[in-house]
Amino acid sequence: MYQNKSDEKRRLIIFIILTISIAWIIFLQVPVWGLKYGSGNSVLIVAAAMFAPALSNILTRLITREGFQNMCLKPHIKKYWKDYILLYFGPTVLLLLSGGFYFLIFPGSFDRSFSYLNKIAAASSNSGMTPVRLIQIQFLIFILIGPIVNIIPTLGEELGWRGYLLPKLRGLFSDRMALVFTGIIWGFWHTPVIVMGHNYGTEYAGYPWLGILAMIVFCVALGIIEGYFAMKMESVIPAAMIHSTVNAGAAFPVLFAKTGYNPLLGPSITGLIGGLPFIIVAVFLLIRVGKISRKGVRTDLQNGNGGF
Repeated sequence: MYQNKSDEKRRLIIFIILTISIAWIIFLQVPVWGLKYGSGNSVLIVAAAMFAPALSNILTRLITREGFQNMCLKPHIKKYWKDYILLYFGPTVLLLLSGGFYFLIFPGSFDRSFSYLNKIAAASSNSGMTPVRLIQIQFLIFILIGPIVNIIPTLGEELGWRGYLLPKLRGLFSDRMALVFTGIIWGFWHTPVIVMGHNYGTEYAGYPWLGILAMIVFCVALGIIEGYFAMKMESVIPAAMIHSTVNAGAAFPVLFAKTGYNPLLGPSITGLIGGLPFIIVAVFLLIRVGKISRKGVRTDLQNGNGGF
């Protein structure tokens, strides 16, 4: 038993070292090649780094001869179809609530003239494009394809975070601690791109440390939500769906904001105020997580698998 627990710790350490090292090497290609973050080839470089956790999952299993049991890829749709319906629409509702909540707290930040949307509409090749039509298009994207539009790259992350790291931590800690630790590691993993300006830019007070801290808080909250459903539904697919919707719409509230807002607070859901609805849901699920069965967790630890 002690040896198996030691093996699990070794696998956990190897995975964390691999996924941070691989991703950071890829992330750092942006400044190495003198690229501006968020434009041109830098977008492709950052997108490639999203597959580092999945690659690290595979490499860790090969290095430690763990095998490929419990990859957590079966969707179990028939068993959890009601939960899938909730996950298809629920994250979009949370995104809209987050934007509304931020502007309720900071009404002066709301751009009633839709100046940013007007600029986008004016730059569009479609002469009939208007701010209202842009909003309608974005809303349809969230509702109809948000959970699947980014699912390939988000699976690249979730096969590592919720498909390997979380199950391993569940074998060593309580479910609540495992969820929180997964979120902290996930948030810290973003450090190089936060320094480059991801989500928060570079012009805020306390740059880059407060941005790194805000990202960790956001990842803990979102990670609890994703991890809760991954554990409950015994698959990483729900986590990838949530992640896909969030990636598609995280910056949507920014379209309605006046310039000069504090990115650490919002209106994007990665801000501490803009993300409060997600934080509230995360706290609620963290309380409920004790009701999820841990059947198989200890058995997997004894067998050296660590799956759901």
